[in-house]
Amino acid sequence: MWIVRLALRRPYTFAVLALVLMILGPLVAVSTPTDIFPNINIPVVAMVWQYTGLAPQQMADRITVSSERSLTTTVNNIEHIESQSLNGIAVIKIFFQPKVNIANAVAQVTAIAQTQLRQLPPGTTPPLIVQYSASSVPILQLGLSGEGLSEQQLNDYGLNSIRTQLVTVDGAGIPYPYGGKQRQVQVDLNLPALQSRGLSPADVSSAIAAQNLILPSGTAKIGTFDYQIETNSSPAVLDDLNDLPVRAANGAVVFIRDVAHVRDGFPPQSNIVRVDGQRAALLSVIKTGETSTLDIVKGIRDKLEVLRPQLPSNLKVTPLADQSVFVRSAIDGVVREAIVAACLTALMILVFLGSWRSTVIIAVSIPLAILSSLLALAALGETINIMTLGGAGPRGGDPGR
Repeated sequence: MWIVRLALRRPYTFAVLALVLMILGPLVAVSTPTDIFPNINIPVVAMVWQYTGLAPQQMADRITVSSERSLTTTVNNIEHIESQSLNGIAVIKIFFQPKVNIANAVAQVTAIAQTQLRQLPPGTTPPLIVQYSASSVPILQLGLSGEGLSEQQLNDYGLNSIRTQLVTVDGAGIPYPYGGKQRQVQVDLNLPALQSRGLSPADVSSAIAAQNLILPSGTAKIGTFDYQIETNSSPAVLDDLNDLPVRAANGAVVFIRDVAHVRDGFPPQSNIVRVDGQRAALLSVIKTGETSTLDIVKGIRDKLEVLRPQLPSNLKVTPLADQSVFVRSAIDGVVREAIVAACLTALMILVFLGSWRSTVIIAVSIPLAILSSLLALAALGETINIMTLGGAGPRGGDPGR
């Protein structure tokens, strides 16, 4: 072959190239992002509408159909649209043409969603816009549990303390926790007491809304000082909401406590998480962007070590599923197979040919071939993942399955 003849004529050139590969190859292998799957930008954007309590048929007629019609008239490069209407939730998936600029597509979908709010039922909140990616998968799951901590407290710590700190890790996306009980102020109505006083649940709701207010009041200049004026009528203690008046009738004032009870509670629980048989909460860490899976998991673990002193001593944060283990195993398998292949091949050459020169050439060429492949992957902007490592043999691929 021509490359063999060229190598024989230019031995020093190829020796220098081999040295360059031996130096640059490990550096590129360390700096190249390592993931489970390659970065595949699927041109799909999802629009998730939420209107609690609205029936699926009403979600389809009042929200889904209207959104689909608006999208087809204002958003460019749509290939097709799929939608699903559930109880209080409508999910609309917009599939775009392969050559679309996905950033512009997301901006157009967001813009039409904001303008469409005026046409939807009163009280409809802006939708959640989600861009799909094959590499945006859960790479780490954290279980929150602890003796003496209620599900309400576990969810509260996960949502307001742990999640807000972990999202600062580069490439980590963390949705709301699963399980636990979301903290919420609950008003438990006493229906017989309401009926006996000629009141309805709407009267209680209106009384709380009208008297639990925080309004801007400005300042007052008295002499040489500016004083901040506060007209905050929101009770500082939750139990004080029970003392709000509802209505005055026949010389008697009906208070909230007479017809209802306000407490620190939670809405109906829709999912349950158990860790070692005990009720718990779950935080999922999702990979976003092009940051390496190993770097994200390492960043999360380092952040947890910093965060632990700020959390209760009885709160346990347990990693339940760590995808970086499989990625690291796949890389270790490739390295192991490369070493075994080089050693066995060199041994066969030495036994059958009895040439030390040929043995050294074979033992060096196999690692150099792998390093050159890594250089090519880095030059093309690819990552080290299960698919790119799949050619290393059965043992190299097993850890990633």
